[in-house]
Amino acid sequence: MTIALITGGSRGLGRSAALHLARQGCGIILTYQTNAAAAQDVVAAIAAAGGKAVALQLDAADVKAIPVFVARLREALRQSWSRETIDILVNNAGHGVHKPFAETTEADFDGLVAVHLKGVFFLTQALLPVIADGGRILNVSSGLARFALSGYAAYASMKGGVEVLTRYLARELGARRIAVNTIAPGAIETDFGGGAVRDSAELNRMIASNTALGRVGLPDDIGHAITALLSGGLHWMTGQRIEVSGGQNL
Repeated sequence: MTIALITGGSRGLGRSAALHLARQGCGIILTYQTNAAAAQDVVAAIAAAGGKAVALQLDAADVKAIPVFVARLREALRQSWSRETIDILVNNAGHGVHKPFAETTEADFDGLVAVHLKGVFFLTQALLPVIADGGRILNVSSGLARFALSGYAAYASMKGGVEVLTRYLARELGARRIAVNTIAPGAIETDFGGGAVRDSAELNRMIASNTALGRVGLPDDIGHAITALLSGGLHWMTGQRIEVSGGQNL
């Protein structure tokens, strides 16, 4: 059985990815920061559909907590699947800051660095012995790393860093046949960033009018895409950025 670890898998895009990958027969380990109940809801939904999932707490911004998390991950693998390794890592956990450049604080910036860049860097590093040779890593970026919308300078800068990191990981992990790619969602109707895209009719219409396929994205659009990238025959693709935005801001 293929085992996938999805950070931030209790809500939004991570939740959708967990459910879709489970339907393809993957065992799922998902992380959550504080909302254990939401994480257990995902575990229960996967179990009800005949799959198996485990939820583990992880603050993706706390690098010092990573060794403890890796130990708990190893134990979960042994207990639930009699395995020592995972096959897939999806670096998805994160939060958004929507502020003009002139108003973005050092605390805003540091918080984004901690989870989106430093956290991804050092969690992936710590997981290298746990990822099976021939496995896959998928880093979640954003369409905002390609096109610019006011208020996202700090957030998009972190995602730009993740995209560069992806190429370096692809180069350095190629000897182990580990494929590393980036998926870059466009605007999606979730609670991310306070749920503005989902809840503001005006913002939703504006984005839809600038999207080739004529609407804002839904979590399942990304869940389907992640599943296609990770469960299909794309082992020969690595170091690539795949945008899934419905053609936003072309």
